[in-house]
Amino acid sequence: MTTTVAQLADTLQTLFTTTAQQLALDTRLIGRRRKLSGPSFAQGLVFTWLDNPHATLEDLATAVAQDGCGIAPQSLDERFTATAAEFLRRLLLAAVGQVVAAQPTAVELLRRFTGVYLLDSTGLALPAALAQLWPGCGGRGDTSACQAGLKVQVCYELNTGALQGLSLHAGRDADNTASLASQPLPQGSLRLADLGYFDLDVLQTYDRHKVYFVSRLQPKTTLYDAGGRKWKLAALLAARGGDRLDEWLEVGPGRLRCRLLALRAPEGVAAKRRQRLRKQAAKHGRAASAEGMVLCGWTVFICNVPAWLLSLQEAWLLYRVRWQIELLFKLWKSQGGVDESRSGQVYRVLCEVYAKLLALVVQHWLLLLGGGFSDRSQRQAARQVRRQAARVAGALGRGRELRRVLRLLAGVLRRCGRVNRRRKRPSTYQTLVNPTHDGLS
Repeated sequence: MTTTVAQLADTLQTLFTTTAQQLALDTRLIGRRRKLSGPSFAQGLVFTWLDNPHATLEDLATAVAQDGCGIAPQSLDERFTATAAEFLRRLLLAAVGQVVAAQPTAVELLRRFTGVYLLDSTGLALPAALAQLWPGCGGRGDTSACQAGLKVQVCYELNTGALQGLSLHAGRDADNTASLASQPLPQGSLRLADLGYFDLDVLQTYDRHKVYFVSRLQPKTTLYDAGGRKWKLAALLAARGGDRLDEWLEVGPGRLRCRLLALRAPEGVAAKRRQRLRKQAAKHGRAASAEGMVLCGWTVFICNVPAWLLSLQEAWLLYRVRWQIELLFKLWKSQGGVDESRSGQVYRVLCEVYAKLLALVVQHWLLLLGGGFSDRSQRQAARQVRRQAARVAGALGRGRELRRVLRLLAGVLRRCGRVNRRRKRPSTYQTLVNPTHDGLS
């Protein structure tokens, strides 16, 4: 259901006043309310970092001051504790429990499904002192990986632009163990996730509940053709011949029935893949396998969507839509600075990560005022949101004024720059509106 300006205003108002106050009491963040409250602490940090990801301690101290009562930068610095981090973490989780959605997209290929859910994660390095709280993928003596890290899992519904889930995990955790990896989805919806989420038991469950999926295939997974013959992927592709394959078969020990979709990759793409495979194998002191080298020449998916609903070419185009969630993470890091900090103080860094993630959730909500998935530039739209961050923060607590500010922002975002149509390399939106582009990239 589309979120109105009034509903979004109510969501922001409740989150940054009532909820923030209750969580401040629950976590015992605030002992004295004279100079600092839970709402002022949350609002000051979140909206200041939304406006300027590189804000100084002095900027933050000015922003969190309540009712004209100043707080010294050093006093604020002392407030960045484990308790403050826990308060901000809980407030972030309260925010992602809200669903803010735009008007569903007009793209016919996406509207065939009750929802198109993109699943992916991004990693954030943390100070080594936080290794017990958020263990990273490195260990003692391992200088190539961080000892402490946070993995942010996101589920993004493309039809309405809604963040359907965001969860925090240790940097060392595998993607397919996250709760979002197996969360229930609506019947008739489509799930798109990369190879890190490959789990045949999960896909079997989705298939049983009439949820569609398009997934990459683990190369060593056993396949069974319609006659019950057992195959390895490379052997099956060689036996079938040609440059394309679309065949119903069974996959894995549980015999998941689905379509095997394969497209031969252009030689330039295949060569780059082989180079990466050789380099990866050499890193582990072995030679690249002959089977792996063959599979570099193919792009392979499994899919339970019937052919009358989704052709092989359309499945390939839809899988490329996953790039939208990568663009979201890129926006969060390049413009939101979620992986950067001016401080080396451990809990200030952790507070900053949680507060910036919350700021970026709020930014995403505000972006949806201008509509969901389209040919608009998200980078340009995000700049407009950040410019209005202080006005939004200033209107919190005044419902009518907040709704007025949001309506003005919605108008600006609807007029925000459109991406020029490209002939040689059409954008994802262009391709889905007119799915005639053929080939791999």
